[in-house]
Amino acid sequence: MDIPKEDLDAVKKRLSRAQGQLGGIIKMVEEGRDCADILTQLAAAQAAVSKAAFSLIASGIANCGTDANGLADRAKLEKAFLSLS
Repeated sequence: MDIPKEDLDAVKKRLSRAQGQLGGIIKMVEEGRDCADILTQLAAAQAAVSKAAFSLIASGIANCGTDANGLADRAKLEKAFLSLS
């Protein structure tokens, strides 16, 4: 991928944060915490992963949305975005 290091670092930071959230969620489940609280944390973790994915695609749009010849490939770009839903 031809994505600037600082953009990749930001994505890694978001994913690390989500990883920490997931650890906390597992602990909540093990402790038998309230279902609504667990679901709230799951939603937050899911949002963090989604933001990381969108950030990665936005930063690497030239790479993710081009074919082997470097030409814009709308179908490839749409497929990348749809994979996030």
